[in-house]
Amino acid sequence: MAFYGYARVSTLDQDLTIQRAALKAAGCSVVRAEKASGSRRDGRTELQVLLDFVQPGDTLVVTRIDRLARSMKDLQDIVHELKGRGVALRATEQPVDTGTAAGKAFLDMLGVFAEFETNLRRERQLEGIALAKTRGVYKGRKPSVDAAEVRRLRHEEKLGPAAIARRLGIGRTSVYRALETAMVAGRV
Repeated sequence: MAFYGYARVSTLDQDLTIQRAALKAAGCSVVRAEKASGSRRDGRTELQVLLDFVQPGDTLVVTRIDRLARSMKDLQDIVHELKGRGVALRATEQPVDTGTAAGKAFLDMLGVFAEFETNLRRERQLEGIALAKTRGVYKGRKPSVDAAEVRRLRHEEKLGPAAIARRLGIGRTSVYRALETAMVAGRV
């Protein structure tokens, strides 16, 4: 039976020192850490290493549940996976311990609030973007595909979509989209 820690921050400029120290103090013999968004599991290689490594009787320790997952679905998937393998989950800063009924209930409540917070943040961001657009301040990100160049290569150089994609270093789907947009706008 061993304790393994998982620390995560969302951005590269954030620091993992406090989480690492808390996990070591909680008795974790190994602490895996990464700087990645918690809204999705893909791309979180350190978490996957731990999930693949833990054995029955082990405990995965985090400082807070939002370090593990930001959506209720993702949290439930991780907890279900751990439970199926006989691994407990514990949080150092919250009364979460999947070895107890109260800990499980608290975990579910925290997961709901973490997802709620993420959704509120997304709504505020979209409202801010909409307001900035009405003021003419926000124009969106600049197009990554030069649609005029796509059309030129297609019609002047008679290149096919795959050749255009290779030449411009973009995906074929982007070429098709640029050509379709041009046809709808009547620029072909």
